[in-house]
Amino acid sequence: MSDVQVFRAARDGSARDRAARGVPRPGCPDVGAEPAAGVLRPRGLQDLRQDLRKGRPDRGRPAALPYPAAPHYPTALHYPADDLLVVSGLPGSGKSTLMRRCVRGPIVDSQLVREEYATRLPSWLPYAVYRPLVRFAHYRRLRRAVLAGGPLTVHDCGAVPYVRRWLARAAERQGRRVHLILLDASAEEARDGQRARGQAVSAYAFARHRDAAWRLRRRLAGTGRPPAGCASAVVLDQAGARALREIVFVAS
Repeated sequence: MSDVQVFRAARDGSARDRAARGVPRPGCPDVGAEPAAGVLRPRGLQDLRQDLRKGRPDRGRPAALPYPAAPHYPTALHYPADDLLVVSGLPGSGKSTLMRRCVRGPIVDSQLVREEYATRLPSWLPYAVYRPLVRFAHYRRLRRAVLAGGPLTVHDCGAVPYVRRWLARAAERQGRRVHLILLDASAEEARDGQRARGQAVSAYAFARHRDAAWRLRRRLAGTGRPPAGCASAVVLDQAGARALREIVFVAS
């Protein structure tokens, strides 16, 4: 499947989802009013992890981060039209699942690229053999999508922070902003997710991802602000991710 076909499929699928759910087309002026109950328009840093607000830090993760917490899980996140959204977290934390289920708009997901290659290649061929091709195709697709403009949601593995920095610079040149969703899963939850999808990550690679996620959480706790280049950041636990029904780009 070519990049153009992928973007068209995402666009057409998004349009069908909006029609079925009665969701206005992103950018329509009629969705710029006050958000309905359960809708959150992220600003700054917001911690939506219920367990931490109840005083139960989960398996060594930092307790309270110094930024506002919502009293309940939102069912929708609304972002300004044409902005970029980065979904980050450990492998197996549910990034691809969240994006496919909730995002109303184009997405660039390395997991989709991997699945495309897996359908073309022999099943006995290890992923490590064609991983470089998947990464090259993913970043090429990402660059084209960003330069094309318009709302975009990006899968971020977290282990290569320079990708977020490049997105921030590219968005700034275009007059757009970057937002972050961090799925804060424990190592056990992430490994369970890997087993559920049948794609385990090597111990070495998982350690790199875990260290990167730990550094990001520590930076959030230390600054009380979104990462450099991000206009907002939302931290979700697994229950919060399951509670979300839609992620929409709307007129401000």
